[in-house]
Amino acid sequence: MSPEAMTTEIMTFELAFSRDFLNEQGDLAFGEIGLHLLKESAVHYRFLETYHDPVTAAQIAETDGMAIIFPHITRETFARGAARLTVIARCGVGYDRVDLDACTKHGVALVNAPQAMKLPTAAGSLMFMLALSKKLMAMDRIVRQGEWERRGELRGVELSGRTLGIVGLGNSGRELARLVAPFNMNLLAYSPHADLEQAHQLGVMLTSLETLLRQADFVCLHCRLTEQTRGLIGAGELALMKPGAYLINMARGPVVDHTALLVALQEQRIAGAGLDVFYEEPLPADDPITRLDNVILSPHWAAGTLDVYYEAGTSNCRAMVDVACGRLPENIVNGEVIGQPAFQAKLDRFRCLTGE
Repeated sequence: MSPEAMTTEIMTFELAFSRDFLNEQGDLAFGEIGLHLLKESAVHYRFLETYHDPVTAAQIAETDGMAIIFPHITRETFARGAARLTVIARCGVGYDRVDLDACTKHGVALVNAPQAMKLPTAAGSLMFMLALSKKLMAMDRIVRQGEWERRGELRGVELSGRTLGIVGLGNSGRELARLVAPFNMNLLAYSPHADLEQAHQLGVMLTSLETLLRQADFVCLHCRLTEQTRGLIGAGELALMKPGAYLINMARGPVVDHTALLVALQEQRIAGAGLDVFYEEPLPADDPITRLDNVILSPHWAAGTLDVYYEAGTSNCRAMVDVACGRLPENIVNGEVIGQPAFQAKLDRFRCLTGE
């Protein structure tokens, strides 16, 4: 179908939200997500009736925009092509669940919400740092077990004067550096593409990964999952860490060799870990790491607050309104799609409708 023919047939921008935006009762699971922006515009939206992972070809067939939280977007999603689909919005920052090449090939822009996630993700790392350093989980256990006499066995450490190593000085990594400023920590970062002046302003010293691992008391992972970062922290890297150091992963599970980390924790080669992400999600309930006392686990939800879903959802809705008005949205991940004729033809449909 030609763009001209589609212009005459499509009178509204059709947006579909994946089912996981709703709870079992059919209400918004995470509170307000910016729907007021859609109601004020020409965007017609609906929530899918069933949850499919990955998103199916049928679900995108009559859709101009798709907003997702958890489901994958794969090559199979585009099995029937993508004549209408113009933009996919990920309600979060990570996009490893989306086949970016397939999106680009079919003239579909992928947007995310990096600004909405930077503070909640950084706060997740700080949460783990405080809980681990203060022995919070162990203190909780002795109270529940009525063993107050054991409290003298628990001796935590303060963050002040310790060294924090941040792997990945992007949005959330820089935000973590800002959050720990009152604790007077020494800040190191390994981030090959970081801006030297930006790091200097934050009081962060850029260094090699080896130096960071050897010196840091807390190693916080905030890097994206790429072919270069997959397995970045393995047995050799863990062996460089201090026996009293903690590893915190707020990035992606495959950045860390799970088996190597399990052994390091079991043998207490490092003091402990705080993990929000895993090599396999959901983490199997019988995984040996779930039985260790020196690790705190969260279900890839440490940044999952009502506030973050309002900010991320609003960012996504704003992107949909932009496209519905024939404008380029912010935070396009696959920037190369912008110059593609297929994408521009889709965008032109809405430019014609709005006169922009």
